[in-house]
Amino acid sequence: MSLNSIFQYFVPKDKKIFSALFEQAANNVVAMATVLVETVNSTNPETREELIKQIDKLENKGDEITHQIHLELGKNFITPFDREDIHLLASAIDDVADNIQGAANRMSLYRIDDFNVPIKKLSELILQASGEMEKAIRELKDLKNVRNIADSCIRINSIENQADYVFDRAVADLFLYEKDAIRLIKYKEILATLETATDMCEDAADVMESILVKNA
Repeated sequence: MSLNSIFQYFVPKDKKIFSALFEQAANNVVAMATVLVETVNSTNPETREELIKQIDKLENKGDEITHQIHLELGKNFITPFDREDIHLLASAIDDVADNIQGAANRMSLYRIDDFNVPIKKLSELILQASGEMEKAIRELKDLKNVRNIADSCIRINSIENQADYVFDRAVADLFLYEKDAIRLIKYKEILATLETATDMCEDAADVMESILVKNA
């Protein structure tokens, strides 16, 4: 068997492994964001607690996928794109999941039972950004639809800018109108964690844009 035949034999397999794992990780984040939106729109405390438990389980699943990506990175000599980018993309996706879980857990621990408009809006923006991230990652497997990846990355950046505005306006309103200092701190922490989740989606988009440039 020629060297070229050997190379062609291994590349598709490696691409399949990494693309499948990244798609699983992105799908998992979308699932977490979907449950988060359900959580902040629920008026039943027991239902919210069950939904937050679902988020915890999904985050654990995400950790397992990220661990598997790192294992495959160590095992495979040939990778579909730059090894550092694989690591950075896996970490960014994992960070989105971590912040979704962090926000949900704070809602539970701080016993927040009235979710204001900014919390709901940021949760919706996380879902939108996660959906765009998932779309772009699906296209990474063969890099045939570069325009689709770039468009999703642009939309993620736009969503992150919207999240910045919602966060800044919400925190300003807290300092202007909230008289209970403890309540102010609780809400500010939750808002900050939600906004950070959108930042991590933007980090993932930045990595994908870097991949596009390197593979142009």
